[in-house]
Amino acid sequence: MANTTGKKYGGRKKGTPNKLTNEVRSVLKDIVHAELETIQDKFDTLEPRERIEFLIKLLPYALPKVANIDSADGEPLQWNNL
Repeated sequence: MANTTGKKYGGRKKGTPNKLTNEVRSVLKDIVHAELETIQDKFDTLEPRERIEFLIKLLPYALPKVANIDSADGEPLQWNNL
């Protein structure tokens, strides 16, 4: 019979961290840390085209994306008429 009371029975309690997720994050953190020490040497061995592709892929993690700004009601459409 299905639980229709809306109360949760069994499973993890609210706010309990997931042990597997913490372990995976820890391992990935160690791998990334080890790679950061050798990344400059690997980057230097890339062809110019590969370097640019690599940098393009990393840019979204280093710089925020620029959003388009549309004019709103009450704002002048041409700034040189002020």
